[in-house]
Order: sequence, then structure tokens, then C-alpha cells
Amino acid sequence: MGQRRVKVSGKRPLTIKTTRGLNTGSRIKCIDNSGAKICEIAAIKGYHGVRGRAPRATIGDMVFVAVKSGTPEYRKKLAKAVITSMRKEFRRADGTRIKFEENTCVIVDDEGGPKGSEVKAAIAKEAIERWNKIGKVARIVV
Repeated sequence: MGQRRVKVSGKRPLTIKTTRGLNTGSRIKCIDNSGAKICEIAAIKGYHGVRGRAPRATIGDMVFVAVKSGTPEYRKKLAKAVITSMRKEFRRADGTRIKFEENTCVIVDDEGGPKGSEVKAAIAKEAIERWNKIGKVARIVV
């Protein structure tokens, strides 16, 4: 489970665990207008796991993806992406449980800024908290 510290006013930071629901090899939909359509997770950046365990990603993680379909400039290339939603249900700090219709990502540059100028679907607020630049081009934040 991924752990993130969140500052609560006047209290010590809480550790939030979000369920890691996407394996390497998972196919995800790209929801920005960068040119990629379907991507496959190749690796998870910053993942430190246990020997023999398959790396897994959750919302807000930066991953390396192989673009499987899209424009010719993106096809058959590796790119960095941020996971913005997933089908696997996860629990928020306030106790609510959330899940989305599909697994989605946004193609980003090295600093975490989106390559596209528009995001076409809903994004989880956990991804926006970690990557502020994606929130500026998002239509809907859930």
C-alpha cells in the first residue's frame, strides 16, 4: 500500500494508505489530448517493494508507460504518465470509498506538467494533491 502524509490543521500528519490496484502490464486509457490513446504500464517510478513481488501502482503515482495506440509520434515509445483514476475501490481519509469506471492516466513531462492542454475525464483529487499542474487543465475533479 502506498503511504502519503497529509497535514491536518493543528494535528500531526496522518498517513493515508491507498490500495495499489494496477500491476505492471496493465492497460490504461490516456485521457488527455497529447496523442496517446491506450498505454501499458512498464514500470513504477520510486517503487520499493519486496523481492519477488510484482510492482503495483495507485492513484497519483508516476509510471513509465509504453504507448500501444495513438498518433505515430507516440506509438511504440516510452513515456511518463500519472495515474488519475482506477477501477479498484480505495478508501479516503474521511472514510468514504471511491472507485471509477476505468483505469486512466495523463502523459506528463519530467517535472510532472501535462503534455496535453486538456483532460477529458474525471480525475481523483489524490492525483491533484500530488501533481498540481494536472489540476489546472482538468475539467472535473472527484
